[in-house]
Amino acid sequence: MYVELKHIYKTFDGFHASDDVSFGIQKGNLVALLGPSGSGKTTILRMIAGLDVPNSGEIIIDNVVVNDIPGSKRGIGFVFQNYALFRYMTVFDNIAFGLEVQKVKKPVIKNRVKELLKLIGLEDLGGRYPNQLSGGQRQRVAFARALAPNPHLLLLDEPFAAIDAKVRKELRTWLREMISQVGVTSIFVTHDQEEAIEVADEIIVTNKGKVEQIGTPIDIYHNPKTLFVAQFIGQSTIINNHRTLKDFNVNEDCSAAVLRPRNIKLFGKNDADSITGGQNGTVVDTSFRGDYMEIKVKIDDIVLIAFRDLEEPSLSVGEKIKVTIKQLHLFSE
Repeated sequence: MYVELKHIYKTFDGFHASDDVSFGIQKGNLVALLGPSGSGKTTILRMIAGLDVPNSGEIIIDNVVVNDIPGSKRGIGFVFQNYALFRYMTVFDNIAFGLEVQKVKKPVIKNRVKELLKLIGLEDLGGRYPNQLSGGQRQRVAFARALAPNPHLLLLDEPFAAIDAKVRKELRTWLREMISQVGVTSIFVTHDQEEAIEVADEIIVTNKGKVEQIGTPIDIYHNPKTLFVAQFIGQSTIINNHRTLKDFNVNEDCSAAVLRPRNIKLFGKNDADSITGGQNGTVVDTSFRGDYMEIKVKIDDIVLIAFRDLEEPSLSVGEKIKVTIKQLHLFSE
């Protein structure tokens, strides 16, 4: 592992921001620290960066325990949520700043900045100031400034939070391609599950100062290990009286079930396909979601949410339908 945290504890005025946190990250991976506000993800990032100090435990980077090494000596690039660009400096000078602090020779700085301006697609904007750029362009400059000193590890704190939705989506793809091209191990903090699933090689889900689950986006989505992860990753319905559903042998120790919309199949009166089994349900609401319909179905006293492709015959509120369920995720206390 290139980055390792071993039994990290961190408290702030009695609040456990990190409670026995341990995980490892392989070299070259792009990893998301994902969780709700107050889950401890930013504290983890700040401790890796050397901006906060753990109460106990070890932080290891490239086989070296860095707890007592200043952040400036850890070979880390940091991208802040609010860009943190120097407004009185040009784009060129902002990117060059870290290299100038290291007293790198001017010809080397010039070549490195030109290389990074090309990498971020802003070759012609080196002479502009931050207030002359869009939010997406400023974030690209912040990435370039962090990469300029050739860090071994890149940390990003909610890098897309200050950018509007359309540009944010474009920057996700750009970030993934850029980090793949540069090959630097990267960790980014986000509370946006869609962002984490779309960008990261691996996701570390945090909650109340603890690590809930670690895995690839696909693995975490399809195989949530805890009720929290099942609720937090992907849209889902929590069912407490799941024993009333047919076709499932439910362990008596299970206290709750989670049902994904894509694991529900609906059969209406106008569908070409029909089934002999299934469960009787009633459509109680329909909502257009752009590229699919969201359907609320009531089975006895349970209300489920299902997705239906636009190519399928429409369902109307009050329509009696058949429902099949492919998979339930079951959890105990």
